[in-house]
Amino acid sequence: MRSLFSMVILLFVAQAAMAAPSVQEILARNKQASGGAAMDSIRTIRTKGTAETSGLKGTTDSITDAKLGYFVDSYDLGAFKGANGFDDTTVWETDASGLPIIQGSADSRQGAVNEAYRRSQSYLYADRMKADLSPLGEKSEGGRHFVGVRAVPQGGRPFDMWFDATTFLMDHVSERNAQELRTTYLSDYRTVKGAVFAFETRQTNGQPKYDSITQTTSVSIEPALDKKAYSPPPPPKRDVTIAGGANSTVIPFRLINNHIYLDVRLNGRPYLFLFDTGGLNVITPSVAAELGLKTDGAMQARGSGEKSQDAGFTKVARLDVGNATLNDQTFVVIGLESFSAVEGMPITGIIGYEVFKRFVVVTDYAASKVVLIEPDRFAYNGRGTMVPIRFNDRAPEIDGDIDGLKGAFTLDTGARDSLTLSTPFVEKNGLVARYNARLSAVTGWGVGGPARGLVVRAKRLSLGSVPVDEPVVELSTNKSGAMADGYLAGNIGAGVLKRFNIVWDYVHNRIWLERNQLDRVRDAWERGGFWINAGDRAFDVIDVTAGGPADKAGLKAGDRIVKINGLQAISQLSQPDARLLKLGAPDTVLTLDIL
Repeated sequence: MRSLFSMVILLFVAQAAMAAPSVQEILARNKQASGGAAMDSIRTIRTKGTAETSGLKGTTDSITDAKLGYFVDSYDLGAFKGANGFDDTTVWETDASGLPIIQGSADSRQGAVNEAYRRSQSYLYADRMKADLSPLGEKSEGGRHFVGVRAVPQGGRPFDMWFDATTFLMDHVSERNAQELRTTYLSDYRTVKGAVFAFETRQTNGQPKYDSITQTTSVSIEPALDKKAYSPPPPPKRDVTIAGGANSTVIPFRLINNHIYLDVRLNGRPYLFLFDTGGLNVITPSVAAELGLKTDGAMQARGSGEKSQDAGFTKVARLDVGNATLNDQTFVVIGLESFSAVEGMPITGIIGYEVFKRFVVVTDYAASKVVLIEPDRFAYNGRGTMVPIRFNDRAPEIDGDIDGLKGAFTLDTGARDSLTLSTPFVEKNGLVARYNARLSAVTGWGVGGPARGLVVRAKRLSLGSVPVDEPVVELSTNKSGAMADGYLAGNIGAGVLKRFNIVWDYVHNRIWLERNQLDRVRDAWERGGFWINAGDRAFDVIDVTAGGPADKAGLKAGDRIVKINGLQAISQLSQPDARLLKLGAPDTVLTLDIL
């Protein structure tokens, strides 16, 4: 009896092993299901269709070189439109302005290589793009059975392909980018000239409300195109002017909480906006209502916090910054009203990237002014150090190092701290132990809420070849959001950037750093050991650092501070000034009246 049982088990195991196809068998079955030899001679595929995502609807148009993987995708979803492409050399994109920007981050490059590998179906052809292929085994979902293959293209990153175990058509592809896992589902397969194409795709990050659904309306097979068809388009007609044909315009700014605030005008109405190197045009729903603007869509917006918010889109006919005018601007509409409690002043909007990419911009922290210069009339004649930049989405990125550890760092005037190191970089390099980090605190606040980290002091940060000694550094512990980016070493904020007057030349991918008098001040942390937001006639205590001065004095999260050193909260002492008191020299005494 025992012998018969063993034979049954062995037979079952053998049958199971036979049932699991190899990678070669899976791909051979997939090619047969996809049209077999009909696919071999296809050079160019053009698809047109409709797209729907986050409440927006519109049209799409894509061109793909079926052998080389080059591609161009364009979309028009009303207020949200643009294009992106890859020609094996350059990863690029445009937004509603039509201005192309070259994407230089490792995340963008690897993502484009993977997309080219899939579009060229190189997993089916030995003479196309190369990759390491390995089996993923089998799985069942929703009563269906799948077999999987993992691919790691040369120059790309891992992604998983899952094929229907009955039809062997590709069912879904999963790939983790810098911040999240995205899965694309393919369905509604149809035959065009002998080849089989998915006429519907759905991409998701696991939150259905942000899914993108594309339905193809036509597929055409065309002759090969020249490589330049996939290269960045030429810039459109310039959509900005400076009054009187001047070469430049100067705008004074206020530095509040290390943030640059500029006076701007939207459709002739004045507002105070934060100026952010990588920030899109942003207004609050209340500003959109004041201007009578219609908002479309509900896209997912992320920031330094771990959560996300919904964001819509609208059009502003005229944006004035100093004497510069930008016409017909797309604005993201997102609820920033709660940031008034964080900043201690009303927050109505943000500008940045759309201005930086159109002008050479000088942020003169020493003189508290921003200068916008026409790019074709600019020639640098200062004594600063030139540092090359590239773009990580819309944020300028440089190569640098922190205490000898090299990595990619974004430059962010919208961040008030000095340097935040990403969670993956911290974990990879064992920085908690290396710095003996014990001071845990709320270190910042962005879209998505508060960001937490461990606060330490490093020896040296290098921006390219430019050193900054003894910066205060925050070791992120966030598991999602911008600081969970596995490609990024860290984000350099205004605590470091204000040490320099900076010339930003986005057009030529470079900046110049000129040290100013602020560089002589040693970097410091808010030594009080507590985070406050502005409340109703009091400062609301959001977080207290364990073991810090406030904790030892008995302050608790949820307490309300009505006076600091005898000054009435809000009415006599603003939140930014209260933060300066917390930043005081060691042994400074703060007397708090608690409600």
